[in-house]
Parts: sequence; structure tokens; C-alpha cells
Amino acid sequence: MVAHEAEQRVRLPALRAGRLTQTFVHWSYPARTVQALLPEPLVVDEFRGTAWVGFTPFVMADVRPAPLPASLPGVPTFAETNLRTCVRRPDGREGLWFLSLEVAFPLMPAARAIGAPYHSGTLGVSGGGDTVSYAGRRRTGGASYRLVVRPGAPIGRPTRRDVWPTSRWRASTRRLGMLWETPVEHEPWPLAAATVEVLEETLTAAAGLPAPPGEPVVHFSRGVRHVRLGASRPFAPRAAPV
Repeated sequence: MVAHEAEQRVRLPALRAGRLTQTFVHWSYPARTVQALLPEPLVVDEFRGTAWVGFTPFVMADVRPAPLPASLPGVPTFAETNLRTCVRRPDGREGLWFLSLEVAFPLMPAARAIGAPYHSGTLGVSGGGDTVSYAGRRRTGGASYRLVVRPGAPIGRPTRRDVWPTSRWRASTRRLGMLWETPVEHEPWPLAAATVEVLEETLTAAAGLPAPPGEPVVHFSRGVRHVRLGASRPFAPRAAPV
């Protein structure tokens, strides 16, 4: 069962930040299609018999090393967009695997050194009337997207279908021939229903996926302010408990 609240405390974070104005767009894919993009020994995590790929644009706010306050001058706020899927380790622990991360802050692609697939680009988030618009384009390679969503009513009691794809508490990356894990902790997402007004994207194709099949499942969130990211650490594959 995926938890709506963080599964672990990040008592000594490496970074603090906020994630604001976030939209979750999730498509169902055949598990074998997504599994082909994952490194061993990760396996695709399925919900109702299929894999799910998430397209998630948002604003990364007040990003700073853990000891520094958000009010410090020069603390960056910028747009980011992730393409990700839900995975499990051999020991059964759940997490995320990022197929790509688009960022509008030039220093963030340095995180590729720890295996995160960052791409620098021109990204924007704006609100007008009762819609929220996102757009972005990579500096190299040409992958791009445009999304306009109309947030709806808050979801007072999230169901498992709401929580399962949105609330994930560790991310896996691969470097130096090993898998690494980054824990994350924040308050529960305040989720709302949402409808798509415009959706054009080539990120899925750039990641090696076929065109998204069918209509997506969409959520909107005004965001979370207290994100704590722990230091990445390698993990040794272990068998799942019997």
C-alpha cells in the first residue's frame, strides 16, 4: 500500500525546497513497454494490471542546502518538469524512476553526475483566469511540451487511485554501475481534480515510449512547502521477503 504521508523521516536533509503549482498527468502503459526502459534489478510497479507513466510539471521553489533559510537572497525558484514511472526494488520497496527531468535553472543539470537525467531548457508556468499553463523546450534535442489544465474541486478523501501515483517517497538513479536511492519527505499533497484543456508533448517519444494510449488521469496540487531531500546512497539488491 502506498502511503499518503512520507514513509520515512529525512532527519538530515541535503536539500530543502518547495514544490508548487504541480500537475500530475498519468498514462497507463503495458508493463513490458515500461520495463524495457528500466535498469536491473528494478521492476515496474503496476496498478490495476498496468504500468503508469507520469508527466509532472511544477515550480521548484526556494531550493537551498539544508542549513540555509528560504529567505536568503539568491535562493533560486524555477520551473521543472519530470517524466517518471513507479518502480519496486527486489526487496519490495517502492519508488520512482525518472525517464527525464526538464529544468530551467542552469546549475541543476550538474545533478547528472549522480545519475539523474536532467535536461536544461526554457520552461514556464503561468496562471490566467481559472486555468494553469505550462510550456517547455529542451536546449538540445528539441523535446517540448505545452499543457493547459483547469483545476477542479479539492479531493477531501483521496482514494488509493489518487495516492498511488502521486505519493512516492524515494527515487532511484544509476551511476558508477550501481543503483542509488534518494529519500524525500514532505507534507501530504493537497490534491484536486483537474481537466486538460491543451496537451501537446514529445517527451514520451524522446524517452523511447510509444504515443500515450488513451486518456490520462489528471490531478492538480497547489503544492507542498516543506520538501526535505536526503543524500543519495547506494543500495545492494536484496531478495523480496517471503
